This record gives sequence, C-alpha cells and structure tokens, in this order.
Amino acid sequence: MREIYFDNAATTRVRPEVAELMMKVMTEDYGNPSARHIMGLKAEKYIKTAREQIARTLRVDPKEIYFTSGGTESNNLALIGTALSRQRRGRHIISTGIEHAAVYKPLDLLREQGFEVTILPVDEKGHISLEDLRAAIRPDTILVSLMYVNNEIGSIEPIAEAGRIIKEANPECYFHTDTIQAYGKLRIRPREEHIDMLSVSAHKIHGPKGAGFIYISDKARLHPIILGGGQERDMRSGTENVPGIAGLGLAAELYYREHDANVKRLISVRDRLIDRLSVMEGVRVNTGKDEGFAPQIVSASFSGVRAEVLLHALEDRGIYVSSGSACSSNHPAVSGTLRSIGLESSLLDSTLRFSFGLYSEPEDADICADVLSELLPMLRRFVRR
Repeated sequence: MREIYFDNAATTRVRPEVAELMMKVMTEDYGNPSARHIMGLKAEKYIKTAREQIARTLRVDPKEIYFTSGGTESNNLALIGTALSRQRRGRHIISTGIEHAAVYKPLDLLREQGFEVTILPVDEKGHISLEDLRAAIRPDTILVSLMYVNNEIGSIEPIAEAGRIIKEANPECYFHTDTIQAYGKLRIRPREEHIDMLSVSAHKIHGPKGAGFIYISDKARLHPIILGGGQERDMRSGTENVPGIAGLGLAAELYYREHDANVKRLISVRDRLIDRLSVMEGVRVNTGKDEGFAPQIVSASFSGVRAEVLLHALEDRGIYVSSGSACSSNHPAVSGTLRSIGLESSLLDSTLRFSFGLYSEPEDADICADVLSELLPMLRRFVRR
C-alpha cells in the first residue's frame, strides 16, 4: 500500500540533508556554543551560519534573527514580550478570530492582566477587512498580531497592506505576524511589509521539531520571557539547540533555493484535489485556488460524515490527513476558524484538512479523491438519522 502523507501543515518529514547535518552536530561537533574552547567555537559557528542563512531568505540583518524552540515560543515572546515592554504606552491589542492557539491563548492571558483585545472578524474566505483594521487602531494600540496564512483553511491575509495602514495610523504600534504556515511557501519581506516581528517553526519546512526563530526588527524592543544565562543576546536564555538550529538554517536555505519549483508543485497538488472534491456530492471546499490562498492547504467539509470517522477510514487506506490544527491539541474541539468563516454548524465536525509538502505529487491527490469517492457513500449509510 502506498503511503500518502497529506498532513504537512502539522509536521513535515525532515529532509535527508538536514538529518545528516544534525547527526554530525550531535555526534561530532557537539560542544556548548558558550564554551570558549574549540568545540564551543565550532558549535557557535553553526548558529552564526544558520542566522545568516535565514536572514538571507527574509532580506534582513542576521542580528534580527533570534532562535527559539519553535513557533509557539516565538508567538508568546512577540505578544507577551511586547505587552511587558510597552504597557506604559498603552494596553490595547488587535488580532483576529482565526489565530492559532499559540496566539489566542497568550491574548487570553493578557486580557486577565488588564489588556484590552479587539478581535477582527473575517469573511467567508477567512480574510480580514482592512477598513475594520483601520477603524480598530487607536492611540493606545501597542500591538497588532495577524496570522499570515491560516493553518486550517490556507487563507492569506493582506499583510503588506495591513502593515502600511498600521504604521500610517499609529507609527508607534508594533506589527507581528505568525508566518508559521507562510514561511517557505511565500516570499516574505518584513521591511517592505512593515513587519516588526514574525514567527517561524522549523518542522513546517522539512526541518526538525523543537526549533524555530523569531524575527525582531532592530527598531522593536521586547521584554524577554525566558531569563537565565543571557543567550541570544539576552532575548532568549538557555543553551542553544545547536543541532536543531543548524537543521533549521539548512532547511530554510534549501526551501528558498528551490522556492519556485516547490510552490509550483504544491499548487498542482492543491488544485488537482480541489477540482476533484468540488464535483463530489455533499462536499464543500473551504479553500480557493486564487491568490488569496496558500499553495499547500485544502480544507473540505463532508456532509453526513464525522471528521474523525473519515480520518480513520482514510488512515486504513494509508492516507494521512488532519481534522484540524494538530498543534493545538489531540483532543477534539470545535474550530474557531470554521466558525469565523460562517461554516454551517452541521459541517463543523465534518471538516478535514489536507496539506502538502516536498514529497507530495499530483497523482497523490487523484488517489486520495478516488478513495474518498469510494468511502463517502458507504460511511453515510451508517450515519444515525
């Protein structure tokens, strides 16, 4: 049975070149980068190289890249670090109703600490209104945090336009974007898009789990939330995960070196699956094929079948998909994103996410669609009436 892994938005397979480099760092160049002997200097060089590799993909200064344990930590640092450093200037924050838990849960914490959070609505495609954003910005707004690409339906927010509006309305307001599903798939230019901070996780771009980074503009000032030995220029203490950082740097360089070919393949898989799903009875596709959607994600709702049942039926055929954001929890919950786009209540628990990576092929989409065409009529016969 051929394995079809369509859950790359949850995590990707590590590239062989990345795994090979990480093994070398773990078994040969394993020194602590804070040590002053040759082994420490070798480890420190891996971190310097990775910082430069990543900075080139964003066209920023390497000094603006700070390594973390992943996207969740980066998002927490951006939100809580901004709130702690700027609370005397204001206590108002703006975000959206489709953010990942790594953003909305820190926002919940900040609400408990007396911050006011304005949540922008989205349309049926998951996009915010720029006019709503403009109207929400106030003199006491210290932070706007907008997801670049939604992790469930793939909608791309108008980040460059949002950045311009934010800086025109309140130049002192920081702009953060969660680019965990966007990095590698889109060309992101923080300086041109007026982005002060962005978050990235290595395991979404065929790098290792447990590694990530945050870009912080040299003009932004954050309060660190992990204190200790002062690593990462006092922004994120703790002995650096050198194998993970080295792997992240290489994965980023390779992904962007092959960017155009990668995106073309992803789009071909996405569009093939959307075309096949769109003609199936009782299937609603929540993702579009236009420029407003990322190349690697398709969300679809299957009336009359619970998502978990369909997920396991596909698993039995060697096809692996997701019923939502695997990063939030392994416990079922109603998606805030699906509610925000106005999906009918009967479909909230009948929605799957298909997501693609470097090893996905268009024929995989056909196989998946063929299996769904076979499974859906059978599973619907067993639905309780």
